[in-house]
Amino acid sequence: MEAGYITRTMRPDEVALAIEWAALEGWNPGLHDAETYPVADPHGFFVGVLRGEPVASISVVKHGPAFAFLGLYIVRPPWRGQGFGSALWQHGMASAAGRQVGLDGVVAQQANYRKSGFELAWRNIRFEGRGGTLAPEDARVVDLALVPFETVCAFDRAYFPAVRTAYLQAWLAQPDAAGRAWMEDGRLQGYGLVRRCRAGWKIGPLFAEKEHIAESLFLALGSMTGAQEPIYLDLPQANPAALALARRHHMEPVFETARMYTGRAPGVPMHGMYGVTSFELG
Repeated sequence: MEAGYITRTMRPDEVALAIEWAALEGWNPGLHDAETYPVADPHGFFVGVLRGEPVASISVVKHGPAFAFLGLYIVRPPWRGQGFGSALWQHGMASAAGRQVGLDGVVAQQANYRKSGFELAWRNIRFEGRGGTLAPEDARVVDLALVPFETVCAFDRAYFPAVRTAYLQAWLAQPDAAGRAWMEDGRLQGYGLVRRCRAGWKIGPLFAEKEHIAESLFLALGSMTGAQEPIYLDLPQANPAALALARRHHMEPVFETARMYTGRAPGVPMHGMYGVTSFELG
């Protein structure tokens, strides 16, 4: 590794650079990810700088005192294989000391992540379909903004290893996005959000207690996108009902990640996870 290389916390304006690199990798980030991601942990984004030039990025976002999620691990192509990524990885992981860490890594890097103490929990698959779906009228499907935020947070906690209040608040309020919820018998039983990305739209999260609830929310979210626009759903392969939903709507797999954790995978109800929030922050 060359002299003159330093690793440090990103300045707020540098997060957008990492998002741009993610776009160049074909990860299709959301239009407002650079603004929403840092809300989760302003000190969780790191950059490797070689003689004044940023060459590598990583995020290790602390979702509370016990859990963190690693993402945006990118070394620009001209500087790969020279140790810059490894040094930044060590810097980022040190910031999460004492916490369990999760990540969504490309499958080809799974062996390398295992060397760092990560174990495969399941695979996530990105499916692509077309928007502009028709959604039947159903009084139980409501605008997510009408549901008390505290109620959404409590429901979300069942499907994520930590409380993520600040991040969720920013995520649900971002521009160019819309959320829907399933309210029945005075109780929240599912919710989802669709946001505009560099190409098309992504649905995430999509959490639901029952399969028919996920189906209705998926249709409602899809109906808010343009006809024939690309729409993406990142779902856990370990949930057969989520796979069935994607196939029922003629979606095709286009990308895959390995969801890995240090230590035993958190005990989340996989049967209710129809779409992860993001590959970068979990």
